[in-house]
Amino acid sequence: MGKTAFIFPGQGAQYVGMCKDFYDAVPACRQTIQLAGEVSGLDMEALMFEENENINITEYTQIAMLAAEAAMYHAVTDKGVKPDVTAGLSLGEYGALLASGVMEEADLFRVIRKRGIFMQEAYPSGGAMSAVLGLDTETIEKVCEETPGQVSVANYNCPGQTVITGEENAVAKAAEALSNAGAKRCVPLKVSGPFHSPLLAGAGEKLSEVLADVTVHEIKIPYLANVTADYVTDKDQVKGLLSRQVASSVRWQQSVERMIKDGVTKFIEIGPGKTLAGFMRKINKEVTVINIEKLEDLDKLDTLV
Repeated sequence: MGKTAFIFPGQGAQYVGMCKDFYDAVPACRQTIQLAGEVSGLDMEALMFEENENINITEYTQIAMLAAEAAMYHAVTDKGVKPDVTAGLSLGEYGALLASGVMEEADLFRVIRKRGIFMQEAYPSGGAMSAVLGLDTETIEKVCEETPGQVSVANYNCPGQTVITGEENAVAKAAEALSNAGAKRCVPLKVSGPFHSPLLAGAGEKLSEVLADVTVHEIKIPYLANVTADYVTDKDQVKGLLSRQVASSVRWQQSVERMIKDGVTKFIEIGPGKTLAGFMRKINKEVTVINIEKLEDLDKLDTLV
């Protein structure tokens, strides 16, 4: 029997009303979102459930997404489903940290709130990101290296979809060169900064100061780090990897391929949207992927218990 992985999506999947049905129906989910509010000092119900513009601003998006993922995670485990391994894309790695038992939930909310603020402030203008479709990663890396200015790979999402990041002018020049090199499309992303770029190294340094005061527990469930696409085996590595992650490439495709190689046949995507399921179809069509986004999605878990 194959292994089961819990996977958590990153920024971009958020929307007003996410997790509202869990909040209304499941006390543990409501308590989780209320805890996020207590720790962050934010009105999480207004941020997540009422029409507002903050939901799409990084410093608020990150705490809202993690609150939703954490709440849904508790609903999943209450059904008796446990992971053999876990991973998350970008801020989704903090959902994986919860599932791994590495940090307390309140600490994760505290850290992600600061992470969002630091990333928002690190490069307030002049940054950009673009999704490159239909081109191999080797060519993309080579073009980024040859492009004047700061531009690099932010996300290795799946075959045929790689995201570049950096200075606005450099990203535009690289996108033009990539189109000439055979990319099907280069799609500018609606983001407020050059995330997962060396330009955000300062945010990572600030985050390390916050993490210094956080207790890290022994790893109960194996998890893979975005930075290395490998398992974190020593709890003393956790803080350094999280600090580096802010300014490093997210090796999502490589992480999924590693889990599959190690016997994972079932992936449960926990959180808003179906982004990771979409990536999975391009990485490996043979594995099973279940999305948990709405309360009724919990019924899908009955086939796994």
